[in-house]
Amino acid sequence: MPTAAMFDDMPKGAWIALMVIGFVLFWPVGLGVLAYLIWSGKMQAWKHEHGGRRYGCGSGRFRHHRSTGNSAFDAYRDETLKRMEEEQKAFGEFLDRLRRAKDQAEFDQFMTERRAVESSSAS
Repeated sequence: MPTAAMFDDMPKGAWIALMVIGFVLFWPVGLGVLAYLIWSGKMQAWKHEHGGRRYGCGSGRFRHHRSTGNSAFDAYRDETLKRMEEEQKAFGEFLDRLRRAKDQAEFDQFMTERRAVESSSAS
């Protein structure tokens, strides 16, 4: 396996360890590894691994993924992700309606109690 291919297949943890060791042993080596990670776009790939966010948070944007080489699977994956994003948006809207209904019920209860206190003090 050529050296370049071996470096491309290294996991994120190995790159971080290599960079830290480079800084500890001789700071220009660590800086060189950091520059390579930024220049090659590997850090951007890490950022977008989970949509740039933690699980459960979505922006409603459709994200494009790298092709796996299997067009049937790629189409299935894209359609599934699109459907999941639409469901996440619909669920967020449902939660907003639920919060508004709860807030309205609490406000109505407050106003009822307030009117009851005012009418009893006026009598």
